[in-house]
Amino acid sequence: MPKVRTKDIIEKFDMELLSGEEGINRPITTTDISRPGLEIAGYFEYYPAERLQLLGKTELTFFEKLNPRERTERMEKLCTDITPGIIVTRDMEVPAELIEAAERESVPVMRSKQKTTRLSSHLTNYLESKLAPTTAVHGVLVDLYGIGVLITGKSGVGKSETALELVKRGHRLVADDCVEIRQEDIGNLVGNSPDLIEHLLEIRGVGIINVMTLFGAGAVRSHKKISLIIDLEIWDQKKSYDRLGLDEEKMRILDTDVTKLTIPVRPGRNLAVIIEVAAMNFRLKRMGMNAAEQFTNRLSDVIEDGDHDEN
Repeated sequence: MPKVRTKDIIEKFDMELLSGEEGINRPITTTDISRPGLEIAGYFEYYPAERLQLLGKTELTFFEKLNPRERTERMEKLCTDITPGIIVTRDMEVPAELIEAAERESVPVMRSKQKTTRLSSHLTNYLESKLAPTTAVHGVLVDLYGIGVLITGKSGVGKSETALELVKRGHRLVADDCVEIRQEDIGNLVGNSPDLIEHLLEIRGVGIINVMTLFGAGAVRSHKKISLIIDLEIWDQKKSYDRLGLDEEKMRILDTDVTKLTIPVRPGRNLAVIIEVAAMNFRLKRMGMNAAEQFTNRLSDVIEDGDHDEN
């Protein structure tokens, strides 16, 4: 199923459909928008017919200077069987030649009151959001101090219980169990919950609870950029865990590398507090304050001073 169709654009941006109603279910497959100025001038060699076409004041003013034969010819070439739609901006009058050509090829012709540049920007942002690469990850996404923290780990390790404790401490739940992730830009991953389980949290022994109903609207949010991944795993005595925080592990999701911390779980450890501190420490590191590096530098200075005293 196509993610975006022409009819979605019409509804989202409140456009007036003037022609080509049969084509409103055409798929939009690219985020790029075309302003076919060169094509109206007669150059169709590299015409990107699969894109939405935007006709503004510049294109239509030039179009009016063409003779009748050229006007008909250009609009016929502009309307193809793969063109998802042609949009006329600024609520300008639509050329009769465009209406006729669009009817023959069932190309939707729409009119918008917005200015061309502004509409182009809004369309691009909307399409990038809808057509972005997506994936799904088993885990819990919470908003801690403005940091989107994705909590992962094997089933039963305590992800949902930790999320519940974090919500009780004033943080916000984004998604539990299944996190839908889309890459809106390079290095920008945004997570949200599937509609079916939005605002819901599963606690073994209790069942499914509605976080928004129990804790209020301030305890949830619809989406959040993922900045940190915390992987919970059962404590392994044979495994060596990072005790200083100098080693920075990364986890790749789609085409983006995200900082990952592995936290061992065993009875007596307050995971909610540990994850809170991890999020705050992550913020400090991004601000240029790294406690682990500061400690290492101090230790090196002490060792060097000791060597000088011996000499």
